[in-house]
Amino acid sequence: MPDFEPTPETPEEAQPPQHNVRTLDARSLRGLAHPLRMRLLAALRHHGPATASQLAARLDESSGATSYHLRQLAEYGFVEDDPTRGKGRERWWKAAQDGVRFTEALHANTDPEVRGAVDLFLHEVATIHTQELTTWLGTAGDWPLEWSQAADMSDFTLRLTPQQLTEMNEEIHAVAERYRRMGPAAEDAPQVRVHLHSFPRRGSGS
Repeated sequence: MPDFEPTPETPEEAQPPQHNVRTLDARSLRGLAHPLRMRLLAALRHHGPATASQLAARLDESSGATSYHLRQLAEYGFVEDDPTRGKGRERWWKAAQDGVRFTEALHANTDPEVRGAVDLFLHEVATIHTQELTTWLGTAGDWPLEWSQAADMSDFTLRLTPQQLTEMNEEIHAVAERYRRMGPAAEDAPQVRVHLHSFPRRGSGS
């Protein structure tokens, strides 16, 4: 994710970069819950500022479509102009936040339009996760062996209450946040995607 914090001059002054996460409400969720908009926002977060044409090439879409949906994302405050670029005729965009989070109110909302946006958003997140995992499996051989050994694809079956599952998820999130704040041990360290899926299922004893 792009880091927009100024870099301190000395290690002693260094502070962990602020992680800017936006809490979604019904209006902003409806503005984001579109497959192409979510892919555009993910591309800007993962690869940095870009123009509509550059994003169109990356996502195999028309520049007209990417331009329109970028303007929609800007209207809802998810993307903004990059003032350090855009000296030519093309407009450069950057992500306005590092991530988004759901609220209990969104999960509990019974309005059909909001429920539709929730379902579309979550299914698109699952699709993106699947695509990323498939890409890794298809390209793992291009990476040094140490990366193949370090990567993980595990699953566990536990018996938990909703409260225990919430606690476990919070602990895992805290570990990921600790490593994010720690920063890379090497300047050329690549991005690493970490997925967390945890959900109940019907089974023996349920």
